[in-house]
Amino acid sequence: MDVFGLIGNPVGHSLSPPMHEAAYDALEMDARYVTFEPDPDAIEDAIDGAAALGVTGLNVTIPFKQDALECVEADPLASRIGAVNTIDFTGERPTGHNTDAGGALRSLRDHDVAVDGERAVVVGAGGAGRAIAFGLADADATVEIANRTESTAHELADDVPGATGHGLESGTLADLLADADILVNATSVGMDDGDETPVPAAALHGELAVLDAVYSPLETRLLREAADAGATTIDGAWMLLYQGVEAFEHWTGRDAPVDAMNDALRSRL
Repeated sequence: MDVFGLIGNPVGHSLSPPMHEAAYDALEMDARYVTFEPDPDAIEDAIDGAAALGVTGLNVTIPFKQDALECVEADPLASRIGAVNTIDFTGERPTGHNTDAGGALRSLRDHDVAVDGERAVVVGAGGAGRAIAFGLADADATVEIANRTESTAHELADDVPGATGHGLESGTLADLLADADILVNATSVGMDDGDETPVPAAALHGELAVLDAVYSPLETRLLREAADAGATTIDGAWMLLYQGVEAFEHWTGRDAPVDAMNDALRSRL
């Protein structure tokens, strides 16, 4: 039996177990997905222990994504992002990957949103924003990064090819979005209460595709107002789904049963 899992602290809220278990059932795989919650300072021991026990693959979540980078052989994308969210133990030594970037791109493409040559605005320069900005730039989009702390946006933009950084002072987002094709909210604004948005409604327009990384609630205020403006809207469950799909495909070398994983995920949201 193959054992896969999630390592983080805390992990009790995670929707990854039912999503991955649904994939194993759909493909009749002899596999299980379990969660691990080591002490915050024990990530290296935890990864070594997983390797010793024959674990096939791990997802990595808060607070271990950056620390895990130092414990594995990271691929070039994960190294540039500075974080690992997927570990593969099938080689001679554990390898680290970041599927957040691919998850965002596949979410957009699943909704027939072109990326190559388009202008994308990413709101937020934290972990998710960093991964998404690199993914969009690698897909040949022009990336504008807007963040509450403007210096952080500039620091990220210095790392992302062709990107520029901006603050969130009044009028900035409206100016950036006027000629934009894609908007990604990579902040937690709008989570749970659904009554806040990082983007003024007046800045939204019908030529935009809007991806909100928040998936609780599925319909955030940002997405509701974007739909009212005629924009294409993509909820955060799609990104969550496709980062899991990419992890599954890293580990198994098989095409993931996307529909089964999506049904399992959305049944719990």
